Amino acid sequence: MISYLAKLIMSDTNKFFISENNVPLQESFQFGLSVDCVVFGYHEERVRVLLIERDAAPYRGSWALPGDLVSLEEDLRISASSILTKLTGLKDIFMEQFFTFGTVDRHPAGRVATVAYYSLVKSDNYEPVASSWAKSTKWFDIDDLPDLAFDHEIILTKGLRTLQRRVRYRPVGFELLPNKFTLLELHNLYEALLGVKFDKPNFRKKILSMDLLVQLDELQANVSHRPAKLFRFDEKRYKELRKEGFAFDITVK
Repeated sequence: MISYLAKLIMSDTNKFFISENNVPLQESFQFGLSVDCVVFGYHEERVRVLLIERDAAPYRGSWALPGDLVSLEEDLRISASSILTKLTGLKDIFMEQFFTFGTVDRHPAGRVATVAYYSLVKSDNYEPVASSWAKSTKWFDIDDLPDLAFDHEIILTKGLRTLQRRVRYRPVGFELLPNKFTLLELHNLYEALLGVKFDKPNFRKKILSMDLLVQLDELQANVSHRPAKLFRFDEKRYKELRKEGFAFDITVK
């Protein structure tokens, strides 16, 4: 028996009703769904986030995360990607869903829940271009943010905390580095992401012991100090190790 479930029946006016409370189904769909994208970048040993200046109500002229209502014709993930491209020009980048925000009064226009995604990009390689109703785009240091529209400060904070947890146990941080990097650059990235200081020798010993880096026959170029050796992340090796039960863990004592 499924009497505890809402059963849909057809009325004399050709409307579906929910049997539990006799409310027209059409009237129950007074609800909006949006997506918001927290795009993290890394530049000069600082973690940054991409914001847009809104040129549409509400909050016209305010800074906000790139986001919009979900299209009725697109799946959620595809809609998030297309909205980010529409507002900033960014496309084909790492994106991962991390939380849904559904406070009743979070949007002044009505009941709107939002599904949040975080992204990681090598910000030096991307020049976001504002379009649609985004007036401008700008990278902001995560420690020097303007006031944000809606509840985007809460979303951004949650996104950063999620990233900080995940980079400890998954190698997503490599998305922020150039394809070729030094151990010092990797060390500085993780310190910036996690807001902690690592003992340099211990960090290097830890990361090299994972057997995930390939040392290249190349050195840094155009530096004023002694050039360091370059490495790259071996994604194929990581996938192989995962099948064997390997667990990435950047925790350093």
